Amino acid sequence: MYENQDEIASTLTQLFEHSDILITKLVPELFQSIRNTPLETIDPTNALIDRAIDIIHAWNAHEQAEFITAHPRIGEIKQLSALSAKEQSGGLSATTRSETPLEVLKRLEHLNACYEHVYSGLRYITFVNGRTRAAIAREMEDKLLLGHPLESYPDGPPLNEPIAESLICVGKNSEDWSHELKRAVDDVGKIAKSRQRSLGL
Repeated sequence: MYENQDEIASTLTQLFEHSDILITKLVPELFQSIRNTPLETIDPTNALIDRAIDIIHAWNAHEQAEFITAHPRIGEIKQLSALSAKEQSGGLSATTRSETPLEVLKRLEHLNACYEHVYSGLRYITFVNGRTRAAIAREMEDKLLLGHPLESYPDGPPLNEPIAESLICVGKNSEDWSHELKRAVDDVGKIAKSRQRSLGL
């Protein structure tokens, strides 16, 4: 299993979001790693994910950031893969899930802008694990030390406050920034393992 790069690319494209760096860098490096040290045979796909995440962690920060930004922003509803759409809807299928309230989507759009201002070059990635978009909005607010206006909507503060540019930026490649990058890569691995179980790979 996983004896050629095409097979690895096909599997990783299902488990991770497709990106140029996945095809041009991760797949060949993973293929060479498997040739040098074969994967465990009990659960080779799980082992493939672990090996891939280890390889990504060894990349420089710019390459890791390029990899995670292939994932869609939380709350995006256009151009989502079927798996991303299901994950972001709390694990329900497209035919059974209820629509996310517009105010939640608006808040998430603003929170993404805030996060990407504070952590320049990164994108907020989290293992949704069945949670709603509203729950993820609260998680992002806690990460950014912001209030929770959705709890008092529509009578509370505006959903587009504070202004993203008013927030203090975390230094790129600082300890805090690097920790956030590592967390994002690790969560991509958790998402991939959840997809593996869902797809039966």
